[in-house]
Amino acid sequence: MGTDTVRTPPADEAAGRRREQRGWYVYDWACSVYSTSVLTVFLGPYLTSVAESAADADGYVHPLGIPVRAGSFFAYSVSLSVILAVLVMPLVGAAADRTGRKKPLLAAAAYTGAAATTGMFLLDGDRYLLGGALLVVANAAQSVAMMLYNSYLPQIARPEERDAVSSRGWAFGYAAGSLVLVLNLVLYTGHDAFGVSESTAVRICLASAGLWWGAFALVPLRRLHDRRSPAGKAALPGFRQLAATVRDMRRHPLTLAFLLAYLVYNDGIQTVISQASVYGSQELGLGQSTLIGAVLLVQVLAVAGALALGRLARRYGAKRAILGSLVAWTVTLAAGYFLPAGAPVWFFVLAAGIGLVLGGSQALSRSLFSHLVPPGKEAEYFSAYEVSDRGMSWLGPLLFGITYQLTGSYRDAIISLVGFFVLGFALLARVPVRRAIADAGNPVPERI
Repeated sequence: MGTDTVRTPPADEAAGRRREQRGWYVYDWACSVYSTSVLTVFLGPYLTSVAESAADADGYVHPLGIPVRAGSFFAYSVSLSVILAVLVMPLVGAAADRTGRKKPLLAAAAYTGAAATTGMFLLDGDRYLLGGALLVVANAAQSVAMMLYNSYLPQIARPEERDAVSSRGWAFGYAAGSLVLVLNLVLYTGHDAFGVSESTAVRICLASAGLWWGAFALVPLRRLHDRRSPAGKAALPGFRQLAATVRDMRRHPLTLAFLLAYLVYNDGIQTVISQASVYGSQELGLGQSTLIGAVLLVQVLAVAGALALGRLARRYGAKRAILGSLVAWTVTLAAGYFLPAGAPVWFFVLAAGIGLVLGGSQALSRSLFSHLVPPGKEAEYFSAYEVSDRGMSWLGPLLFGITYQLTGSYRDAIISLVGFFVLGFALLARVPVRRAIADAGNPVPERI
Protein backbone atom coordinates (compact mmCIF):
# COMPACT_ATOMS: atom_id res chain seq x y z
CA MET A 1 0.00 0.00 0.00
CA GLY A 2 1.13 3.61 -0.37
CA THR A 3 2.91 5.82 2.11
CA ASP A 4 0.70 7.80 4.50
CA THR A 5 0.98 11.52 3.72
CA VAL A 6 -2.38 13.06 4.75
CA ARG A 7 -3.45 13.71 8.32
CA THR A 8 -6.75 12.00 9.01
CA PRO A 9 -9.42 12.81 11.58
CA PRO A 10 -9.02 10.95 14.91
CA ALA A 11 -11.97 8.62 14.27
CA ASP A 12 -10.68 7.68 10.83
CA GLU A 13 -7.17 7.32 12.23
CA ALA A 14 -8.41 4.93 14.93
CA ALA A 15 -10.37 2.88 12.38
CA GLY A 16 -7.35 2.69 10.11
CA ARG A 17 -5.16 1.62 13.02
CA ARG A 18 -7.59 -1.18 13.94
CA ARG A 19 -7.67 -2.32 10.31
CA GLU A 20 -3.89 -2.52 10.25
CA GLN A 21 -3.90 -4.37 13.57
CA ARG A 22 -6.29 -6.99 12.18
CA GLY A 23 -4.07 -7.43 9.12
CA TRP A 24 -1.02 -7.65 11.40
CA TYR A 25 -2.63 -10.48 13.37
CA VAL A 26 -3.06 -12.48 10.18
CA TYR A 27 0.68 -12.67 9.57
CA ASP A 28 1.02 -14.58 12.85
CA TRP A 29 -1.82 -16.79 11.58
CA ALA A 30 0.17 -17.33 8.36
CA CYS A 31 3.69 -18.03 9.60
CA SER A 32 3.10 -19.75 12.94
CA VAL A 33 2.15 -22.95 11.12
CA TYR A 34 5.79 -23.19 10.03
CA SER A 35 6.97 -22.91 13.63
CA THR A 36 4.42 -25.46 14.82
CA SER A 37 4.08 -28.12 12.15
CA VAL A 38 7.58 -27.91 10.69
CA LEU A 39 10.03 -26.81 13.35
CA THR A 40 8.30 -28.19 16.44
CA VAL A 41 6.56 -31.38 15.29
CA PHE A 42 7.60 -32.99 12.04
CA LEU A 43 10.98 -31.83 10.80
CA GLY A 44 13.10 -32.68 13.86
CA PRO A 45 12.20 -36.37 14.12
CA TYR A 46 11.88 -36.79 10.33
CA LEU A 47 15.17 -35.11 9.45
CA THR A 48 16.84 -37.09 12.23
CA SER A 49 15.51 -40.34 10.73
CA VAL A 50 16.68 -39.29 7.26
CA ALA A 51 20.14 -38.51 8.66
CA GLU A 52 20.20 -41.87 10.47
CA SER A 53 19.44 -43.66 7.20
CA ALA A 54 22.47 -41.94 5.66
CA ALA A 55 24.74 -42.52 8.69
CA ASP A 56 27.74 -44.82 8.78
CA ALA A 57 28.07 -47.87 11.04
CA ASP A 58 29.01 -45.64 14.00
CA GLY A 59 25.90 -43.46 13.62
CA TYR A 60 27.66 -40.45 12.05
CA VAL A 61 26.97 -38.44 8.91
CA HIS A 62 29.71 -36.38 7.29
CA PRO A 63 28.46 -33.04 5.85
CA LEU A 64 31.45 -31.30 4.26
CA GLY A 65 33.61 -34.06 5.68
CA ILE A 66 32.76 -33.15 9.29
CA PRO A 67 31.73 -36.11 11.50
CA VAL A 68 28.34 -35.34 13.08
CA ARG A 69 26.23 -37.73 15.12
CA ALA A 70 22.98 -38.18 13.18
CA GLY A 71 20.95 -37.32 16.27
CA SER A 72 22.67 -33.91 16.48
CA PHE A 73 22.28 -32.94 12.79
CA PHE A 74 18.91 -31.21 13.22
CA ALA A 75 20.10 -29.13 16.19
CA TYR A 76 23.24 -28.08 14.33
CA SER A 77 21.16 -27.13 11.26
CA VAL A 78 18.97 -24.89 13.43
CA SER A 79 22.11 -23.23 14.81
CA LEU A 80 23.49 -22.63 11.30
CA SER A 81 20.18 -21.12 10.15
CA VAL A 82 20.25 -18.58 12.94
CA ILE A 83 23.87 -17.62 12.28
CA LEU A 84 22.81 -16.85 8.69
CA ALA A 85 19.94 -14.75 10.02
CA VAL A 86 22.37 -12.77 12.18
CA LEU A 87 24.20 -11.72 9.01
CA VAL A 88 21.04 -10.66 7.17
CA MET A 89 18.67 -9.16 9.78
CA PRO A 90 20.65 -6.03 10.76
CA LEU A 91 21.16 -5.12 7.11
CA VAL A 92 17.46 -5.56 6.29
CA GLY A 93 16.33 -3.76 9.45
CA ALA A 94 18.47 -0.70 8.78
CA ALA A 95 17.31 -0.60 5.13
CA ALA A 96 13.66 -0.80 6.25
CA ASP A 97 14.05 2.16 8.62
CA ARG A 98 16.01 4.29 6.18
CA THR A 99 13.72 3.74 3.20
CA GLY A 100 10.42 3.30 5.03
CA ARG A 101 9.64 0.38 2.70
CA LYS A 102 9.11 -2.55 5.02
CA LYS A 103 6.43 -4.31 3.02
CA PRO A 104 8.54 -5.29 -0.02
CA LEU A 105 11.20 -6.64 2.33
CA LEU A 106 8.58 -8.49 4.39
CA ALA A 107 7.14 -10.01 1.21
CA ALA A 108 10.57 -11.15 -0.01
CA ALA A 109 11.43 -12.79 3.31
CA ALA A 110 8.02 -14.40 3.76
CA TYR A 111 7.89 -15.94 0.29
CA THR A 112 11.49 -17.14 0.43
CA GLY A 113 10.64 -19.00 3.63
CA ALA A 114 7.35 -20.28 2.26
CA ALA A 115 9.04 -21.58 -0.91
CA ALA A 116 11.79 -23.38 1.06
CA THR A 117 9.18 -24.94 3.33
CA THR A 118 7.09 -26.11 0.39
CA GLY A 119 10.25 -27.62 -1.10
CA MET A 120 10.52 -29.94 1.90
CA PHE A 121 8.14 -32.23 0.06
CA LEU A 122 11.27 -33.39 -1.82
CA LEU A 123 12.93 -34.57 1.40
CA ASP A 124 12.96 -38.37 1.25
CA GLY A 125 15.36 -41.29 1.27
CA ASP A 126 18.75 -40.22 2.60
CA ARG A 127 18.58 -36.57 1.45
CA TYR A 128 19.58 -35.18 4.82
CA LEU A 129 21.74 -32.46 3.23
CA LEU A 130 18.77 -31.19 1.22
CA GLY A 131 16.69 -31.16 4.39
CA GLY A 132 19.38 -29.25 6.26
CA ALA A 133 19.73 -26.70 3.44
CA LEU A 134 15.96 -26.08 3.22
CA LEU A 135 15.77 -25.74 7.01
CA VAL A 136 18.58 -23.18 7.01
CA VAL A 137 16.88 -21.07 4.30
CA ALA A 138 13.37 -21.33 5.74
CA ASN A 139 14.39 -20.61 9.31
CA ALA A 140 16.60 -17.65 8.36
CA ALA A 141 13.83 -16.19 6.19
CA GLN A 142 11.32 -16.66 9.01
CA SER A 143 13.63 -14.71 11.34
CA VAL A 144 14.00 -11.83 8.90
CA ALA A 145 10.26 -11.69 8.24
CA MET A 146 9.42 -11.77 11.95
CA MET A 147 11.85 -8.92 12.60
CA LEU A 148 10.02 -6.76 10.06
CA TYR A 149 6.60 -7.91 11.29
CA ASN A 150 7.45 -7.11 14.93
CA SER A 151 8.76 -3.66 14.01
CA TYR A 152 5.24 -2.64 12.93
CA LEU A 153 3.94 -2.96 16.51
CA PRO A 154 5.01 0.51 17.75
CA GLN A 155 3.49 2.05 14.61
CA ILE A 156 0.09 0.36 14.67
CA ALA A 157 -0.63 0.34 18.42
CA ARG A 158 -0.58 3.09 21.03
CA PRO A 159 1.51 2.43 24.17
CA GLU A 160 -1.49 1.42 26.27
CA GLU A 161 -2.67 -1.02 23.55
CA ARG A 162 0.54 -2.91 22.90
CA ASP A 163 0.32 -5.69 25.49
CA ALA A 164 -3.17 -6.58 24.25
CA VAL A 165 -2.32 -6.25 20.54
CA SER A 166 0.85 -8.30 20.88
CA SER A 167 -0.98 -10.99 22.87
CA ARG A 168 -3.76 -11.19 20.27
CA GLY A 169 -1.16 -11.66 17.54
CA TRP A 170 0.36 -14.62 19.37
CA ALA A 171 -3.12 -16.01 20.04
CA PHE A 172 -3.93 -15.87 16.31
CA GLY A 173 -0.73 -17.74 15.59
CA TYR A 174 -1.42 -20.48 18.08
CA ALA A 175 -5.00 -20.81 16.86
CA ALA A 176 -3.72 -21.38 13.31
CA GLY A 177 -1.17 -23.88 14.58
CA SER A 178 -3.91 -25.78 16.37
CA LEU A 179 -6.16 -25.90 13.31
CA VAL A 180 -3.44 -27.12 10.95
CA LEU A 181 -2.15 -29.65 13.48
CA VAL A 182 -5.62 -31.21 13.63
CA LEU A 183 -5.53 -31.58 9.83
CA ASN A 184 -1.98 -32.95 10.05
CA LEU A 185 -3.07 -35.47 12.66
CA VAL A 186 -5.95 -36.67 10.48
CA LEU A 187 -3.63 -37.16 7.50
CA TYR A 188 -0.77 -38.72 9.47
CA THR A 189 -2.83 -41.21 11.48
CA GLY A 190 -5.01 -42.12 8.49
CA HIS A 191 -2.34 -42.11 5.81
CA ASP A 192 -3.25 -45.65 4.71
CA ALA A 193 -6.84 -44.59 4.15
CA PHE A 194 -5.60 -41.69 2.03
CA GLY A 195 -3.41 -44.06 0.01
CA VAL A 196 -0.05 -42.55 0.99
CA SER A 197 2.88 -43.84 3.00
CA GLU A 198 3.80 -42.48 6.43
CA SER A 199 6.83 -40.73 4.92
CA THR A 200 4.73 -39.13 2.20
CA ALA A 201 2.18 -37.97 4.78
CA VAL A 202 4.93 -36.22 6.74
CA ARG A 203 6.27 -34.56 3.59
CA ILE A 204 2.75 -33.37 2.69
CA CYS A 205 2.40 -31.87 6.18
CA LEU A 206 5.74 -30.07 5.78
CA ALA A 207 4.92 -28.69 2.33
CA SER A 208 1.37 -27.64 3.29
CA ALA A 209 2.83 -25.35 5.96
CA GLY A 210 4.69 -23.47 3.23
CA LEU A 211 1.56 -23.15 1.09
CA TRP A 212 -0.45 -21.90 4.11
CA TRP A 213 2.28 -19.36 4.94
CA GLY A 214 2.35 -17.97 1.42
CA ALA A 215 -1.43 -17.80 1.00
CA PHE A 216 -2.30 -15.96 4.22
CA ALA A 217 0.71 -13.60 4.00
CA LEU A 218 -1.25 -11.79 1.29
CA VAL A 219 -3.61 -10.29 3.90
CA PRO A 220 -1.07 -8.32 5.97
CA LEU A 221 0.77 -7.32 2.82
CA ARG A 222 -2.44 -5.63 1.65
CA ARG A 223 -3.41 -4.01 4.97
CA LEU A 224 -0.15 -2.82 6.51
CA HIS A 225 1.12 0.61 5.47
CA ASP A 226 4.65 1.83 4.90
CA ARG A 227 5.63 5.05 6.67
CA ARG A 228 7.95 7.71 5.33
CA SER A 229 11.42 7.74 6.87
CA PRO A 230 14.04 10.47 6.67
CA ALA A 231 16.70 9.86 4.06
CA GLY A 232 19.84 8.31 5.51
CA LYS A 233 23.07 6.61 4.69
CA ALA A 234 23.18 3.28 2.95
CA ALA A 235 22.88 0.28 5.22
CA LEU A 236 26.10 -1.35 6.35
CA PRO A 237 26.97 -5.01 5.81
CA GLY A 238 25.57 -7.57 8.31
CA PHE A 239 27.77 -7.62 11.40
CA ARG A 240 28.89 -3.98 10.86
CA GLN A 241 25.28 -2.82 10.87
CA LEU A 242 24.51 -4.92 13.95
CA ALA A 243 27.57 -3.40 15.65
CA ALA A 244 26.37 0.10 14.68
CA THR A 245 22.92 -0.64 16.14
CA VAL A 246 24.46 -1.94 19.36
CA ARG A 247 26.68 1.16 19.58
CA ASP A 248 23.56 3.29 19.25
CA MET A 249 21.95 1.20 21.98
CA ARG A 250 24.81 2.13 24.29
CA ARG A 251 23.10 5.52 24.50
CA HIS A 252 20.14 3.57 25.92
CA PRO A 253 21.87 1.13 28.30
CA LEU A 254 18.63 0.03 29.96
CA THR A 255 17.21 -1.02 26.58
CA LEU A 256 20.40 -2.99 26.04
CA ALA A 257 20.07 -4.54 29.51
CA PHE A 258 16.55 -5.76 28.71
CA LEU A 259 17.75 -7.16 25.39
CA LEU A 260 20.51 -9.09 27.15
CA ALA A 261 18.01 -10.62 29.58
CA TYR A 262 15.68 -11.50 26.72
CA LEU A 263 18.55 -12.98 24.72
CA VAL A 264 19.28 -15.40 27.55
CA TYR A 265 15.81 -16.60 28.56
CA ASN A 266 14.40 -16.66 25.04
CA ASP A 267 17.30 -18.84 23.90
CA GLY A 268 15.96 -21.42 26.34
CA ILE A 269 12.39 -21.00 25.06
CA GLN A 270 13.36 -21.38 21.40
CA THR A 271 15.48 -24.46 22.11
CA VAL A 272 12.65 -26.16 24.01
CA ILE A 273 10.31 -25.42 21.08
CA SER A 274 12.67 -26.85 18.47
CA GLN A 275 13.97 -29.86 20.42
CA ALA A 276 10.92 -31.04 22.40
CA SER A 277 9.71 -33.43 19.71
CA VAL A 278 13.20 -34.92 19.36
CA TYR A 279 13.31 -35.43 23.14
CA GLY A 280 9.88 -37.04 23.12
CA SER A 281 10.59 -39.39 20.23
CA GLN A 282 14.21 -40.34 20.90
CA GLU A 283 14.46 -40.31 24.72
CA LEU A 284 10.89 -41.07 25.81
CA GLY A 285 10.06 -43.43 22.94
CA LEU A 286 6.79 -41.69 22.07
CA GLY A 287 5.13 -42.10 18.69
CA GLN A 288 4.52 -39.35 16.18
CA SER A 289 0.78 -39.29 16.90
CA THR A 290 1.46 -38.70 20.60
CA LEU A 291 3.85 -35.87 19.76
CA ILE A 292 1.33 -34.24 17.45
CA GLY A 293 -1.35 -34.50 20.15
CA ALA A 294 0.98 -32.97 22.74
CA VAL A 295 1.92 -30.06 20.50
CA LEU A 296 -1.75 -29.56 19.65
CA LEU A 297 -2.44 -29.30 23.39
CA VAL A 298 0.34 -26.71 23.65
CA GLN A 299 -1.22 -24.68 20.83
CA VAL A 300 -4.71 -24.71 22.34
CA LEU A 301 -3.53 -23.78 25.83
CA ALA A 302 -1.12 -21.18 24.44
CA VAL A 303 -4.05 -19.20 23.02
CA ALA A 304 -5.63 -19.01 26.47
CA GLY A 305 -2.24 -18.51 28.13
CA ALA A 306 -1.29 -15.58 25.89
CA LEU A 307 -4.59 -13.81 26.52
CA ALA A 308 -4.51 -14.59 30.26
CA LEU A 309 -0.96 -13.30 30.73
CA GLY A 310 -1.96 -10.22 28.74
CA ARG A 311 -4.70 -9.57 31.30
CA LEU A 312 -2.28 -10.17 34.16
CA ALA A 313 0.10 -7.68 32.58
CA ARG A 314 -2.64 -5.04 32.53
CA ARG A 315 -3.15 -5.63 36.26
CA TYR A 316 0.38 -6.26 37.55
CA GLY A 317 2.62 -5.00 34.73
CA ALA A 318 4.34 -6.80 31.88
CA LYS A 319 7.65 -7.19 33.70
CA ARG A 320 6.12 -9.03 36.67
CA ALA A 321 4.07 -11.25 34.37
CA ILE A 322 7.20 -12.21 32.39
CA LEU A 323 9.16 -12.96 35.57
CA GLY A 324 6.35 -15.22 36.76
CA SER A 325 6.38 -17.06 33.45
CA LEU A 326 10.14 -17.66 33.75
CA VAL A 327 9.63 -19.32 37.13
CA ALA A 328 7.01 -21.56 35.53
CA TRP A 329 9.39 -22.38 32.64
CA THR A 330 12.13 -23.40 35.08
CA VAL A 331 9.86 -25.70 37.08
CA THR A 332 8.35 -27.25 33.94
CA LEU A 333 11.68 -27.92 32.28
CA ALA A 334 13.20 -29.41 35.43
CA ALA A 335 10.18 -31.72 35.70
CA GLY A 336 10.76 -32.79 32.09
CA TYR A 337 14.08 -34.34 33.07
CA PHE A 338 12.29 -36.88 35.27
CA LEU A 339 9.57 -37.90 32.81
CA PRO A 340 9.37 -41.70 32.52
CA ALA A 341 9.88 -43.20 29.08
CA GLY A 342 6.83 -44.58 27.31
CA ALA A 343 4.38 -42.60 29.49
CA PRO A 344 2.42 -40.26 27.21
CA VAL A 345 0.17 -38.99 30.04
CA TRP A 346 3.06 -37.30 31.83
CA PHE A 347 4.32 -35.87 28.53
CA PHE A 348 0.87 -34.31 28.05
CA VAL A 349 1.08 -32.82 31.55
CA LEU A 350 4.43 -31.28 30.64
CA ALA A 351 2.97 -29.99 27.36
CA ALA A 352 0.12 -28.33 29.28
CA GLY A 353 2.60 -26.51 31.50
CA ILE A 354 4.55 -25.28 28.49
CA GLY A 355 1.41 -24.16 26.67
CA LEU A 356 0.17 -22.01 29.53
CA VAL A 357 3.35 -19.90 29.66
CA LEU A 358 4.68 -20.09 26.09
CA GLY A 359 2.56 -17.53 24.26
CA GLY A 360 2.36 -15.03 27.09
CA SER A 361 6.07 -14.89 27.80
CA GLN A 362 6.85 -14.22 24.13
CA ALA A 363 3.99 -11.77 23.51
CA LEU A 364 4.71 -9.66 26.58
CA SER A 365 8.44 -9.60 25.87
CA ARG A 366 7.69 -8.22 22.40
CA SER A 367 5.30 -5.54 23.65
CA LEU A 368 7.62 -4.53 26.52
CA PHE A 369 10.55 -4.12 24.13
CA SER A 370 8.41 -1.95 21.83
CA HIS A 371 8.27 0.64 24.61
CA LEU A 372 12.09 0.70 24.80
CA VAL A 373 12.70 1.51 21.10
CA PRO A 374 13.57 5.15 20.25
CA PRO A 375 11.04 6.57 17.76
CA GLY A 376 12.09 6.17 14.12
CA LYS A 377 14.38 3.19 14.74
CA GLU A 378 11.79 0.45 15.03
CA ALA A 379 13.06 -1.98 12.37
CA GLU A 380 16.71 -1.42 13.23
CA TYR A 381 16.14 -2.10 16.93
CA PHE A 382 13.81 -4.99 16.23
CA SER A 383 16.54 -6.52 14.09
CA ALA A 384 18.64 -6.66 17.25
CA TYR A 385 15.59 -7.99 19.10
CA GLU A 386 15.15 -10.70 16.49
CA VAL A 387 18.82 -11.59 16.84
CA SER A 388 17.93 -12.23 20.47
CA ASP A 389 14.66 -13.94 19.55
CA ARG A 390 16.06 -16.26 16.88
CA GLY A 391 19.42 -14.92 15.85
CA MET A 392 21.21 -15.85 19.08
CA SER A 393 19.15 -18.98 19.56
CA TRP A 394 21.94 -21.05 18.08
CA LEU A 395 23.47 -21.20 21.58
CA GLY A 396 20.70 -23.35 23.04
CA PRO A 397 20.51 -25.88 20.18
CA LEU A 398 24.32 -25.96 20.07
CA LEU A 399 24.48 -26.70 23.81
CA PHE A 400 21.71 -29.28 23.39
CA GLY A 401 23.54 -30.94 20.49
CA ILE A 402 26.96 -30.91 22.16
CA THR A 403 25.54 -32.27 25.42
CA TYR A 404 23.91 -35.13 23.56
CA GLN A 405 27.03 -35.76 21.49
CA LEU A 406 29.17 -35.97 24.65
CA THR A 407 26.77 -37.92 26.87
CA GLY A 408 24.45 -39.75 24.45
CA SER A 409 21.56 -38.70 26.75
CA TYR A 410 18.73 -36.40 25.72
CA ARG A 411 17.83 -36.04 29.41
CA ASP A 412 21.19 -34.41 30.10
CA ALA A 413 20.65 -32.26 27.00
CA ILE A 414 17.24 -31.01 28.15
CA ILE A 415 18.29 -30.24 31.73
CA SER A 416 21.24 -28.21 30.44
CA LEU A 417 18.71 -25.57 29.32
CA VAL A 418 17.50 -24.67 32.83
CA GLY A 419 20.35 -22.21 33.26
CA PHE A 420 18.96 -20.00 30.48
CA PHE A 421 15.77 -19.36 32.46
CA VAL A 422 17.46 -18.84 35.82
CA LEU A 423 20.01 -16.37 34.46
CA GLY A 424 17.38 -14.62 32.32
CA PHE A 425 15.18 -14.10 35.38
CA ALA A 426 18.07 -12.59 37.35
CA LEU A 427 18.98 -10.20 34.53
CA LEU A 428 15.41 -9.06 33.84
CA ALA A 429 14.68 -8.47 37.53
CA ARG A 430 17.45 -5.85 37.57
CA VAL A 431 16.03 -3.74 34.69
CA PRO A 432 14.06 -0.62 35.81
CA VAL A 433 11.63 -0.64 32.91
CA ARG A 434 9.83 2.63 33.67
CA ARG A 435 13.11 4.54 33.59
CA ALA A 436 14.15 2.61 30.48
CA ILE A 437 11.00 3.72 28.63
CA ALA A 438 11.51 7.35 29.62
CA ASP A 439 15.18 7.25 28.62
CA ALA A 440 14.16 5.95 25.16
CA GLY A 441 11.99 9.05 24.70
CA ASN A 442 8.63 7.28 24.89
CA PRO A 443 5.58 7.94 27.09
CA VAL A 444 5.49 5.70 30.17
CA PRO A 445 2.25 3.68 30.50
CA GLU A 446 0.44 3.84 33.82
CA ARG A 447 1.23 0.19 34.47
CA ILE A 448 4.24 -1.59 32.98
